[in-house]
Amino acid sequence: MLKGKQSWWFANRPVIIGASSVVGPEEGSGPLAESFDLVHPELDMQQKSWEKAERLLLEQASEFAVQKAGLSRQDVQFYVGGDLMNQIISSSFAARAIGAPYIGVFGACSTSMESLALACQLVDSGAAERVLAGTASHNCTAEKQFRYPTEYGSQKPPTAQFTVTGAGAALVAAQGNGPVVECATIGKVVDLGIKDPFNMGAAMAPAAVDTIQAHFNDTGRSPGDYDLIVTGDLAGVGHPIAKELLMKNGVPMDHTEFNDCGLLVYDVEKQKVQAGGSGCACSAVVTYGHLLKRLAKGELKRILVVATGALLSPISFQQGESIPGIAHAVAITAGNGEGGEA
Repeated sequence: MLKGKQSWWFANRPVIIGASSVVGPEEGSGPLAESFDLVHPELDMQQKSWEKAERLLLEQASEFAVQKAGLSRQDVQFYVGGDLMNQIISSSFAARAIGAPYIGVFGACSTSMESLALACQLVDSGAAERVLAGTASHNCTAEKQFRYPTEYGSQKPPTAQFTVTGAGAALVAAQGNGPVVECATIGKVVDLGIKDPFNMGAAMAPAAVDTIQAHFNDTGRSPGDYDLIVTGDLAGVGHPIAKELLMKNGVPMDHTEFNDCGLLVYDVEKQKVQAGGSGCACSAVVTYGHLLKRLAKGELKRILVVATGALLSPISFQQGESIPGIAHAVAITAGNGEGGEA
């Protein structure tokens, strides 16, 4: 049901009964390597194009998530997914393999929590009993579409971010064992006029702040109600901006763990990833890999994942448009304590 102005409260407590994360070599060399189900040693994954490699990542993550739930593809009633590619082709082509009725969405790098929120809404409302949510990105596909092909060898400024190669998927059900999704806050588009595609962290930070504040206003919660609040991919530039803006707006984060998936997925001091991670897979692989495992182990009891997205396109950038940002937040708790496989 609607709670406040832009939050959904899931009274029937949908459960994540299976989740999976699959990544590429750079992510497999990072600090969260042991959290992932599969690490590909090569970027091409023996595929003929970067786009086909990205699609493979999503197909694998989806299959693993369903298998972990002890089910098969035929048990998935709907699939909700999206990605960064034009016409969200990675998700659409992966949906062809999954074979379930498909709802394609686009929230740029916020797609992981957008798809999860919609999946939970379908389950909570009784429109479905089992819904798969997933997303993916690939460093080379994103570079080719939004910036320069990797072969060009373009130098990037320190504010730039490194697109995560990976995919994450979660199977949401009306009942079962696993973490429970309590509520979700759907974000508004926020645009402060930033036009630099190599500084997306700064462009997305205000949207993250707006959604976090809306979540607290709608639910009556505060930062202290969460063991961890994690933004999607603001990385080394955007995350400090978000923290400062929250402080100025009277929402201090000093008494809760406040982090960012783009800072968690890589070792920014040792890996050549500029300001940190980005891409649809950034919050997906960190959440469906690392964070759900921490919930299952009892290290965390309740988390708020605020996935952020920069809603630009190659055309909008070339035409001199600014970069709109958006963020969607999902609150997940250890739930029934039976700790389904993550």
